This record gives sequence, C-alpha cells and structure tokens, in this order.
Amino acid sequence: MTETPTPTRIYVDADACPVKDEIYRVAIRLGVSVSVVAGGFIRVPQDPLIERIAAGSAMDAADDWIAERAHEGDVVITADIPLAGRCVKAGAEVIAPNGKPFTEQSIGMTLAMRNLMTDLRSSGEITGGPKSFSPRDRSTFISTLDQTIRRIQRRRAEQATTTQG
Repeated sequence: MTETPTPTRIYVDADACPVKDEIYRVAIRLGVSVSVVAGGFIRVPQDPLIERIAAGSAMDAADDWIAERAHEGDVVITADIPLAGRCVKAGAEVIAPNGKPFTEQSIGMTLAMRNLMTDLRSSGEITGGPKSFSPRDRSTFISTLDQTIRRIQRRRAEQATTTQG
C-alpha cells in the first residue's frame, strides 16, 4: 500500500513579502492551503485555506518553522536565500517574490553570490541594494506560482493513476 501524499501547501516567509495578496488569490482559486509565517502578528484574510503563524521573535524563527515543515509537493515563497537552500534540499518548490524559482541547479551559485556580496559589503565596498520591485516582477511571480502549483497537481494526479492501475 502506498502512502497518500499530503496536500500541497504554500509556506510564505511573510515579514517582508511584497506578494502576499497575489499568493492568497492564486491559492484560493486553486484550493491550496497557505501558511503565512512571520516573527509576530501579521494580518491575513479570513479564509479557511489561510493560516497565520507567529513563529516567535528569535533570530530565524520563521525560517526554521518553514524549513522544518516544507517538503516535496509544497511551495515556499521567500527572498531569503539560505532558507531557499534548506527548502530546495527538502524537495520543496521555492519561488522568490520576483517570480524567480530557486532550483537544485541554481541554489549553489545563488548562495555563493550572496556570500560574496555580503563579504564585499562588510569590507566597505558599495555594492548597491537589490533592484526595486516592479509590476513586471509581480506579474512574473503570479505566473510562476500558478504554473508551479498546477505542475505539482498534475504530477500527483499522474502518480495516483499509476498506483491505482
């Protein structure tokens, strides 16, 4: 007997996430549960699919909460590269708020670049910050999230039919 996979869940690293409203709309349309994880209180819509998690004020409490739960078939929304790396390693699909997916192929180079930039900034180099969030980023994010969830749902439906047949 094969184990039934747990339903897909979206985990949102919410403290600085600029696309929470877009996540809620896609999740409700596709019937996917969302865990909105923040250090403290954060307002979320009143919907049975959306839960608010106050992970605590400890350093990385929200990241640790997400990383402990995210697994294959789940989607994690974060701009935090170390958290993205942990979740990719656990098998989750990870998407940045600008719509860029973090994959097993890209996460190593992304972490290395982040560490290089951190080292440059700490040595006094002026590297500039991240580019500003644009309407195009928002649109790319919505499309990537929708496609990712649909791909997971298709894969699970295919697995279910092959295990039944």
